[in-house]
Amino acid sequence: MNALSRTGILGGTFDPIHFGHLDVAAAARRALGLTEVIFVPSRIPPHRQMAPVASEKHRLAMVTLAVENQSGYRTSDQELRSDRPSYTSVTLETCVDTGIPPSQLFFITGADAFAEIASWYDYPNLLNLAHFVVVSRPSHAVSELRQRLPDLEVRMREAGTLASLDLRHDGTLIWLVDAATRDISSSDIRTRLARGDSIAQHVPPSVATYIERRHTYAARSMDGSLHD
Repeated sequence: MNALSRTGILGGTFDPIHFGHLDVAAAARRALGLTEVIFVPSRIPPHRQMAPVASEKHRLAMVTLAVENQSGYRTSDQELRSDRPSYTSVTLETCVDTGIPPSQLFFITGADAFAEIASWYDYPNLLNLAHFVVVSRPSHAVSELRQRLPDLEVRMREAGTLASLDLRHDGTLIWLVDAATRDISSSDIRTRLARGDSIAQHVPPSVATYIERRHTYAARSMDGSLHD
């Protein structure tokens, strides 16, 4: 591992992956000068009451298609290969065990998700396993986090031009990235698909084609929920 390398981790259900996810990844990469961003689909999301609609195979395939032509992006099936709930701390510990030190590891998340960080498994210890990069989402500005999470304010920093900074000796921090990200959610996409509406403005063309050809979200159960 190069001493100047910075590895970003973006986890999520990705059911399906969409432009909002890609906006968050791009904003984090620009602000922190990340060498690469690894997209990690979750197998058993601990914060979701319902299981993902699309299968693990379909979700991994869609993420792979979404990032395959983008330099510096790649996909990992690390969480999909585990039979444990997809805890962020476990994923980060695995990354550290493979040789990525916490000083060079950056976990990327939206401000809406990070606002609930106190409910995450292994909190607050997981904050020592990587830098956290928190990106604004529509109706969830990073500027609100200092007031909402006062106990963490001392670790928060405004992300800026960091390419020349040495982060190896300052401990792990919480980097706030104020960036425009598109107002898209996976649940809204599934609703649009159920109505027969276009999702061309919501997902990359390769993902839209995959969903159409594989009928990934085509069927409805009797209770109205979507299944692949």
